Amino acid sequence: MINFTIEDRNGERQDLEIPEGINLSLMEVLKASEYNILATCGGMALCATCHVQVLNGFNDLPAAQDAELDMLDTLPDSDSDSRLACQIRVNEAIEGAVFRIKSDEPD
Repeated sequence: MINFTIEDRNGERQDLEIPEGINLSLMEVLKASEYNILATCGGMALCATCHVQVLNGFNDLPAAQDAELDMLDTLPDSDSDSRLACQIRVNEAIEGAVFRIKSDEPD
């Protein structure tokens, strides 16, 4: 099992335990776990509505690709520890990580 923590927009934390080998993105797991994530583009790194801040484990993640970095550059609240949840694969690399949901809540 892969264990990591999500902090919602209210600062409340929940530990998630996901089976290894599911081949999903963090965005897909957040939506399946009923977090209020818009994910307008469906995971193509085109909208930034799945913006997360990596509070713990940032250096363990694969580096962001150009499309993700370009999209993060458009966000006023993006920081050096920002990522798009759609571009993070749920695998052993995120074991123990802590993610804070930063994207705006859908209307």
